[in-house]
Amino acid sequence: MKNDIQDLGLVLESRVRLVVIESWEERRVLEAIGALAIKRQQTWYTWDQIDGLQRLGFGSALEEADDLVDPEVALDHIRRHRQPALYVFCDLHPFMQSPRLIRLLKMIAMDPSDNAPTLLLISHELSLPPELQRLTARLSLSMPSDEQLAAIIREEAARWTERNQGQRVRTDNRTLQQVVRNLRGVTHEEARLLARKLIVDDGAITQEDLPVLNRAKFSLLDMQGTLSFEQDTARFADVGGLTQFKCWLADRQAAFHEPRVNGDTPKGVLLAGVQGSGKSLAARAVAGLWGLPLLRLDFGALYNKYIGETEKNLREALAMADAMEPCVLWVDEIEKGLGEDGADQGVSRRVLGTLLTWMAERKSRVFLVATANNVMQLPPELIRKGRLDELFFVDLPDARVREDIFRIHLGNRELAVERFDLPALADASEGFAGAEIEQAVVSAVYCAAARREEVESAHLLDALSQTSPLSVVMAERIQALRDWAQGRAVMAD
Repeated sequence: MKNDIQDLGLVLESRVRLVVIESWEERRVLEAIGALAIKRQQTWYTWDQIDGLQRLGFGSALEEADDLVDPEVALDHIRRHRQPALYVFCDLHPFMQSPRLIRLLKMIAMDPSDNAPTLLLISHELSLPPELQRLTARLSLSMPSDEQLAAIIREEAARWTERNQGQRVRTDNRTLQQVVRNLRGVTHEEARLLARKLIVDDGAITQEDLPVLNRAKFSLLDMQGTLSFEQDTARFADVGGLTQFKCWLADRQAAFHEPRVNGDTPKGVLLAGVQGSGKSLAARAVAGLWGLPLLRLDFGALYNKYIGETEKNLREALAMADAMEPCVLWVDEIEKGLGEDGADQGVSRRVLGTLLTWMAERKSRVFLVATANNVMQLPPELIRKGRLDELFFVDLPDARVREDIFRIHLGNRELAVERFDLPALADASEGFAGAEIEQAVVSAVYCAAARREEVESAHLLDALSQTSPLSVVMAERIQALRDWAQGRAVMAD
C-alpha cells in the first residue's frame, strides 16, 4: 500500500488532471487515494452510478439541487466549481460512448490552472478515445510480493485456527513455497480468497491442493478461449525413455523456480519427432515434474477472419500466460499454426512476429514447450538458440524403452506385468511408436475380453502382428525426418 500511495503521489505532483487506474481491487484503490488525500490535506469526492457525487473528508459541501448521479451533470459541476480537489469516478466505462462526456473530460484534463480539479477514473478495464489518451496518466496497483502472499496465507490459517478450537493448519514448507509461487500474479483480495479455499475444507495445505489452486486461479483470471487449463499433468514415471530430456529438465528446475538476480531463466524447448512418439505426453510431464500449472495454446482458436484480430488474440493469450506465472505453456503441433504456406495473406507471418517478440522480451517465468511433427516446416528464426533453449528430437523407442512402455500401459490397466514376456514383446514391436504400442495393448484387452480370457503375451503379439506402424506405412517420410535430426537436434533419449 505504501508504494502505491507514493506512486500515485508522484503522478499527482506532475499536475496530470486525468488519471486512469485499472484494478479489480476498487476498495484498495479507494483506501490508497483516501490516505494520500489526508496526507496532502486535500478534499476528495467519489462518484458512482448509485450514490452519485459524494464528499469524503473535509471540504465544500455539494449542492443538493444538482442531479449528481448523472455522470455528465457531475462532470459539469466539477468543471464549473474548479476546486483543487480529487474526484474519484468508479465504473465510468459504460458511458464512454457519449461525445459530451468525452468533451467534459477533455476540458478538465486540459485545464492549466493551479486550482484545477484532478479526476481519477477507476475500473476493471477502461479504454479511452484517442483524444484523451495523451492527456491521461495510467497507474496500476502493485501485485503482492512473495512475503505478502505468505503473510496472507498465515493470516487465513490463523483465522481458521480461531474458528476451530485452536487446531493448527497442517502443511509443510515445500508445499507452502509452491502455493506462494502459484499465487503470484493475483491481487491481494484474490490471494486471500484462494488461500481461504485451500484451508477451509480440511484444515490442511497439501500437494493435492496445488491442482485445485491452479484451476481456481485460472477460472478467477477468466482465461477461457484460446488458452485452456490442462487438468491432468503426466508424471515422468508415465513417460518411457526420454532419458536425456529428463536429465536436462532436472538440471534446470531450481534455476526456473528460484532465479537469481540478473541470472538466466530457462525459456523453453521444442520437441520434434515421429508422430506418436510421446512428445505431447512429455510436454504434460514437464508441468508435472516441476509442479506447475499447464496451459495449452490452441492455434486453431486464434485465427479470425478480420484483419488484426488473430494477432490480438495471440497477444491476449500470451498476456494471460504471463499472469499465470510460473507456468508451462504448451503449443502442440506448432508447425500447423506457423507453417509457411503463403496462402493466408501474411497472417502466419504476423502471428510469428508477435510470438517472437514475446519470446524475446518477456520477463515472466513462462516455460514454453512446443511440439512439432514436421520441424522442417518451421521458420528458422523460431527455433534458433536464444528464442528456445534446446531442440530435442524424440525418435522411435529402442527395445529397452519399448519394454518400459509396455510395462507402463499394462500397469495402467491393472494387469500383472510379471506374467508377460516383455523382451519378446519389445522385439515384436520394433519400429512402433509409443502410441502404437498403447493401441496394441488396448486391442489385446478388447480381444481377450471378447473371448472371456485373461490377457496374455499371445494376445499382445497377435495385436502387434496385425498392426502396420507408421514407420512402415510412411517409411520414406519418417526416415527423412530421422536423417534430418542427426547432428541438428539433441536426442531426447
